[in-house]
Amino acid sequence: MSSTLEATAGTADAADAADAADAADRRIACVHADRCGGCPILGLPYGEQLVVKRGRVLQSLSRYPALEGTHTEPLLAATPITGYRTRAKLIVAPGATVGLYAKGGGHQVVDIPNCRVLSPAIADAAAVLRSLVALHEREGGVLAPVGAGVGAKGGALRALDIRETRGPEGEPPRVLLTLVLTRESAAPFAELVALADTLRAAHPAFAGIAVNYHDDDSPQVLGSETKLLSGVDTRPDRVGASTHFATFGSFVQSHRQQAARVHELVLRSLEVESGPRARSFLDLYGGSGAIALALAATGVRTTLVESYGPAVANALAAATAQRLALEGECEDVGVSLRQRAQRGETFDAAVVNPSRRGMSPLAREGLPRLGISAIAYVSCDPDTLARDLDHLARLGYGARTLQPLDMIPLTDEVETVTILRRGDPAPPPVLYEDSDVLVVAKAPHEPVLPRADYPAGASLRERAARLPGHAATPLRPLAREDAGASGLVFFSKTAEAHELFAAAFASTTARRVYVVYARGVTPQKGTISRDLRENGQVRSARTRYRRLAIAGGHSVLRVVPELERPHQVRRHLAAIGHPVLGDERYGHAPSNRFFEQRNGLDRTFIHGVRVELDHPRTGRRFVVDSPLHGDLRAVLERTSGPGTLRFLEQKQALGSEASVSSFPAALDAEAGPESALDIELGVPSMRAVIATDDD
Repeated sequence: MSSTLEATAGTADAADAADAADAADRRIACVHADRCGGCPILGLPYGEQLVVKRGRVLQSLSRYPALEGTHTEPLLAATPITGYRTRAKLIVAPGATVGLYAKGGGHQVVDIPNCRVLSPAIADAAAVLRSLVALHEREGGVLAPVGAGVGAKGGALRALDIRETRGPEGEPPRVLLTLVLTRESAAPFAELVALADTLRAAHPAFAGIAVNYHDDDSPQVLGSETKLLSGVDTRPDRVGASTHFATFGSFVQSHRQQAARVHELVLRSLEVESGPRARSFLDLYGGSGAIALALAATGVRTTLVESYGPAVANALAAATAQRLALEGECEDVGVSLRQRAQRGETFDAAVVNPSRRGMSPLAREGLPRLGISAIAYVSCDPDTLARDLDHLARLGYGARTLQPLDMIPLTDEVETVTILRRGDPAPPPVLYEDSDVLVVAKAPHEPVLPRADYPAGASLRERAARLPGHAATPLRPLAREDAGASGLVFFSKTAEAHELFAAAFASTTARRVYVVYARGVTPQKGTISRDLRENGQVRSARTRYRRLAIAGGHSVLRVVPELERPHQVRRHLAAIGHPVLGDERYGHAPSNRFFEQRNGLDRTFIHGVRVELDHPRTGRRFVVDSPLHGDLRAVLERTSGPGTLRFLEQKQALGSEASVSSFPAALDAEAGPESALDIELGVPSMRAVIATDDD
């Protein structure tokens, strides 16, 4: 988002505003809205923008019944709302265009000279660089943009990463500059060093300049290799009462004053100064250690975990310079927590500050295994925050209140601080119950039965046993379900009921219906006949499907496997070239990475939406629905907007809240009321070779 911002005539200086939320008549106009798509809230007074942002948080929470009682506080306004941004990753394009990608996809770059949200130090640096890029484009210099057509290889400059740093009071801000170059077209390193030295000599505000080499197949702005060209590679950077060491490419909150408020909220909410005994905290996804250093300054024993090595080194260097006790580990957060649990380590509390993708499932599952009693979750994406809070509730961590902040004013982005306390895992929603069976909604990332590698007490059966009156009930699942999938699960209550319903599930009249999001555009409908190898034996298998909608260039399917084999739906769809999105085993890895990074999909997109069978006691046709889980609803909204969801709901394709129906078995369900969950018979088949259980 963000493009050139101009205040309308008569607007007061935002830096002089005592409380930006009171400036109800302030309207900010985006002069490039016709080119970049703009931001839907920019035409609103600032106070109304805060209401809209809070609404984003409320909408994200509303997808999850387990979060229904969570209260969201009014948004904390920012001051100032212009000239605040402390880091800018600017894309460079021919024509000395230095700005951001246009809204709506593609690679059109919108130029943003005089951008009002950039801090003065970054704005000045961007102006110097824009002139330099124009000169090099004209003369074929080393900073000519990619696509400029200079020389045999063309230009090499892809982007600029400019980071503001502030040292002690009274010292002017300085910037760290990263030049992002296409590796194969980049000038020799010695030429880049000479250019950086010249630039720093002419403009002392550049404290350090580095080159980042970008490979063409990387979707990220920054590549994997960064080298210092001139000046320093780290600089002290003060945020509130905390000083960390900034470096090239490291994460930083956009708004310095709001970041200081986040630190204050975390420290106050976790009561870091109130405990008389020694306490130990984890700072996960800790970056350069701004929060970890603030914790360490209070005397709390703090361990930072971060996967970016230079950031960990800078955090430890800053701690040493300030004589603070801080431990650091360069490791994936989920892996670190698993290893610490295996070593028997325990911690009192954790601060979690992940990227927009949110926490990984492995990281979420690692928290209760370390005895952590309180979590401060700092989030920059309401959708992944709500997804993670829903999972954490099943693991025993409940959130009563969310505090959103305006970290990036004049955009629709919102930061949220949430404090979670340890309790009992939330019970599952009950879809149907009688004297024989209990039918509950299974969430993703949980096994049906207890497992040694999953937190104790948090499997689906253990959560179901916490429902009133079920503590002594011998619940037994009646069908297998992948841990990563969601949907309805039947539990029998007695041995007799288990035998009766197991026979009903094995009957040719029973069927399980799934909603699946598959890669690419499938045929409108079809049947996949493909033998599967299971435990050394070849077994016939057939799967019917119908495409319900196309969303974001991929297919939303209704799928019915016949006499279901393990992983049958996933294996059959992969066999015809349309694997399930998010499927790590049989899926398409680049698509999975894209959907996780852009849409928060951290598991296989498959949901058991309906079970139909002949009730073994009444003989009547028995149908139970399970509404689509909240994380999958969020993915569809992010890929195609709310229209696809409305269409699918009108077609009764996502499961009904009124989930149970019963009618005589002789009634032909295919001839009944139209529903997108009905499957036509006799459609063309596709037959492939035998598949092993590892293919």
